[in-house]
Amino acid sequence: MSDEHVKLSDGMVFTFGDPEPVLNGYQIQDMMECWWNGQYYETPFNMYGLAKSIGSNPYLPSALQFKKNQLLKYFVPHPKLNLKQFDRLCLEFVTFANAYLERVDNWLGEPLYYRASIAKYTRRMSKDNEFLLIKDDYSLQPYRKNYICHIAENDINQEVYGVPEWMAVLQSALLNESATLFRRKYYNNGSHTGYILYMNDPNITEDDADAIQTAVKNSKGPGNFKNLFIHAPNGKDKGVQIIPVNEVATKDDFFNIKSTTREDILAGMRIPPVLMGIIPSNTAGFGSPTEASQIYFENEIIPLQVRLSSIVNEWAGEQLIRFDNPMPLKD
Repeated sequence: MSDEHVKLSDGMVFTFGDPEPVLNGYQIQDMMECWWNGQYYETPFNMYGLAKSIGSNPYLPSALQFKKNQLLKYFVPHPKLNLKQFDRLCLEFVTFANAYLERVDNWLGEPLYYRASIAKYTRRMSKDNEFLLIKDDYSLQPYRKNYICHIAENDINQEVYGVPEWMAVLQSALLNESATLFRRKYYNNGSHTGYILYMNDPNITEDDADAIQTAVKNSKGPGNFKNLFIHAPNGKDKGVQIIPVNEVATKDDFFNIKSTTREDILAGMRIPPVLMGIIPSNTAGFGSPTEASQIYFENEIIPLQVRLSSIVNEWAGEQLIRFDNPMPLKD
């Protein structure tokens, strides 16, 4: 009698089909202070990552645009500052908490018009009245001294740049995005989170298993994996099985996450939900849109109007920014 040594099959585990978030590992606030790099001060947060994060959630860009539109609502255009340039100035300010207005002179050296400089690429130099622009080829273009007006939100950690107060809602916005990405993958995968390809047929060799593994890996995403041919002569029943992972085992509580993160974002932006086109889930609703709009305008927009107009007009030496607001609310 001869002893037969049977080589046991090595088990294998692999995963595929991970969703990709908007930031993809980007660090937004990765600096503790404004670092001087020898040419200009670095911003206390990553401008590029912050701009990219706005698209992670439908409520975030909508809220920023809404606040910007409220600032434009009663703006009176000036011969030297048109509506288009003021529109960009307001968008930069509510988004990055930094806005820059550039003075452009005529041939006599007098102010001809004013235009907004892109905050994402504008940096402050060693003195508070000297700025530069980072161009597409990463070269630096200094502005003339005293030709840039910097409008910035106050920050408790430094006084060079403003820091957006809405950065506190980024975690909620990214959680909302993660829930949406998971739900999309779940839907595209045939309403299940994945499957286990289980094989215990002794007729399938290691080479066959490697070929099957390669075929599964090369299928571009689990939602596109449709058919797989396996030839196993004299194979036994249930030698190859596809076992779906049940939804109950990986419940993501999608709707609660979406609702909670939406409330966080609107609270952080201080915008009443009735003004954002959100359908109330209760029978009482959100109250009067007219009253909410009036209170929001008085408590949120008018202080921004005062800040923008006072800083710019004092710097320019003339009334560039003016608003024709209606009569205030009476108590």
